[in-house]
Amino acid sequence: MSKPDHESLSYVDEEAKRKKRMKWTIGITAFVIFQVVQALFFVLVIMKFKSPKFRISEFDFQTLSVGTQASPSFDMSFVAPVRIKNINWGPFKYDATVVNFTYGGVQVGQVTIPKSKANFKSTKKIDVNVNLSSNALPSSSNLGSELSSGLITLNSQGELKGKITVMFMFKKTKTSQMNCIMAINTTSKAVQSLSCK
Repeated sequence: MSKPDHESLSYVDEEAKRKKRMKWTIGITAFVIFQVVQALFFVLVIMKFKSPKFRISEFDFQTLSVGTQASPSFDMSFVAPVRIKNINWGPFKYDATVVNFTYGGVQVGQVTIPKSKANFKSTKKIDVNVNLSSNALPSSSNLGSELSSGLITLNSQGELKGKITVMFMFKKTKTSQMNCIMAINTTSKAVQSLSCK
């Protein structure tokens, strides 16, 4: 083999080795970038624990009876659709709790939410029977004036405590608050407005 042929073969070998090293470098760099992006997604999205939303949705009355301005009172019953919206990437296991219904800061009814679980990225739906009565209200309440206007304003409040578990090992305790205000139209016997914070 002549010297120029030997040099050209040596050059071809070097070029092949260089291309092979370049491919490995690109492959390893791409793999590292992919792993970094995956780790960032895991930390910023999946491991971001948020308190689930604890709300009451609109409902229809089973019974609703009210007194007069001179003799103010109310009695009502309905099935309250309680919703626990879990926006996390793991299930939310919560303890039993109570939801208090108040008028003017005075409790007029209470329901129990049983211990359960809201699956990841889903809404747990619970229907509870509610009976409210104005019997505990003091005579100084402004129920009479509200009855003459045809609207009664009620509040529902509750606190839901539980744990969110991601990938069976990462756990975080979270608390959700319910604070809903509802305006009840006594003429149409329907919920006129309902807003939750």
